[in-house]
Amino acid sequence: MKTSLGPIQYCWSKEKVNQFYQQVADSNIPVIYLGETVCSRRRQVKFSDYLALAHMLRESGKEVILSTLALLEAPSEYTELKKQVNNGEFIIEANDIGAVQAAKEIGLPFVCGPTINNYNLATLKKLHQWGMQRFVMPIELSKTWLTSVIEAEIAISGSALPFEIEVFAHGYLPLAHSARCFTAKQQGLPKDNCQTVCLTHSKGLLAQTQEQQPLLRVNGIQTQSASQIDLSADIAQMQQMGINYFRVSPSSLKSIDVAESILTKPQLPEPLTCNGYWHQTSGLAQVN
Repeated sequence: MKTSLGPIQYCWSKEKVNQFYQQVADSNIPVIYLGETVCSRRRQVKFSDYLALAHMLRESGKEVILSTLALLEAPSEYTELKKQVNNGEFIIEANDIGAVQAAKEIGLPFVCGPTINNYNLATLKKLHQWGMQRFVMPIELSKTWLTSVIEAEIAISGSALPFEIEVFAHGYLPLAHSARCFTAKQQGLPKDNCQTVCLTHSKGLLAQTQEQQPLLRVNGIQTQSASQIDLSADIAQMQQMGINYFRVSPSSLKSIDVAESILTKPQLPEPLTCNGYWHQTSGLAQVN
């Protein structure tokens, strides 16, 4: 099993993004996902900038995948998607079914991201026929579900799944995406004139219950978990299951250290972690 570093889900300045990926280039992390997956109004880092970063990371020995938006809402966003798909050098992580179709049309292999609803073996095999090389399991599914899919394929064909498996295993979970921007609304701003207020919240906005218990994290049009998922205690079992990639979703420079060492060195427990979905219970639970 290898570590992968997912795309940055937050709105960071171009300087901070460049600093982050310069450090990633010097790390031992083998697989890197690059791109804006949340909101097309975050224009600090453009596609041309991500492409330059992709070249730099590839030259440092990394496998690079370009990640697409999880929610396409406008023709301009589809135009940008086509630029990603037609880049001519890198495969994509398709986070919307429109990206799957665009990749399929030109025969471009792709990774199926965690925001596409893949809930059965038949769907996965159809996507594989269309060019899917790797499948990132939706975050709300469990190890029991994944085991049943693996066993079903063995029963049918007598062999393992014909595509790779990746699990979103560390970081803040992307729970939902909306046409509305909750960060702009919280600041009393319309979405179309949001002033890129997300820049002032490098890890999103924490939302709490009336009892002051952490509940969710607001990140523009995206809703995240308040707690970080951490499946590091399950690494040995994941390797036995045949999972190929353990994804770390970055939220700070510290995420680079986590991704470098998580497969070989036990992690110090975070104050707020969860693993409920993996254990087939409520997502915010921490199952020991």
